[in-house]
Amino acid sequence: MNSKKNLGGVGILGLALALGLAVAAKGPAAERGNPVADGKASAAALPAPGSYEIDPVHTFAYFGARHHVVGLVRGRFENVTGTIDVGKDPAECALDVSVTIASLTTQNTERDKDIRGQAYFDEEKFPTMTYKGKGIRRVGDHWAMDGTLTLHGVAKVVPLTFMFNGAFPDTKPGKPVRVAFHASAGVKRAEFGLGARDNLNELGTLSSPDVQIEIDVEADSKIPGK
Repeated sequence: MNSKKNLGGVGILGLALALGLAVAAKGPAAERGNPVADGKASAAALPAPGSYEIDPVHTFAYFGARHHVVGLVRGRFENVTGTIDVGKDPAECALDVSVTIASLTTQNTERDKDIRGQAYFDEEKFPTMTYKGKGIRRVGDHWAMDGTLTLHGVAKVVPLTFMFNGAFPDTKPGKPVRVAFHASAGVKRAEFGLGARDNLNELGTLSSPDVQIEIDVEADSKIPGK
């Protein structure tokens, strides 16, 4: 891959990418929904049950993609939207995130054009990627979800790990509670049909994920009737 050109197939998200992709997460409330005094929560904590809408202005989906095995190209997606549903039971928690491919940036116009083009994301044909899942589980001091990442016309289960960072301590009466999460995931771009020209020359026999995703999310609780 030309160092000025591609990124080596940015496997998401998101994201989900995601997105997740993110792009985020949810779970039962260990602390029943009141903002944490110092704005932080323990790894085991989760927000109060309810639906939370992701704020794209304060949500950051970063990725790092392997370049010639030992190098790393970094970038981000600037438009991440979706909903986090927190249930009383971990099995009821759900995530639905969408990432706009056109919002990808690596701070290099030529490379970004190449990555969004037919050799990688093919944004004209696949303008968005999504990450959807239901049910979470504890993994060490984090939560995890086995959601489905749909990217470049391919849908695969991609584990997402996350933790709840806490609720904003200065929420005014009658205003939505704002919460924050940090999530991470890893994917192999070849599994989504991205960057076929790189699969050997760029990555060699690398068997581990060649794209790592980090997502910081802020989301607002949905107030009934508004």
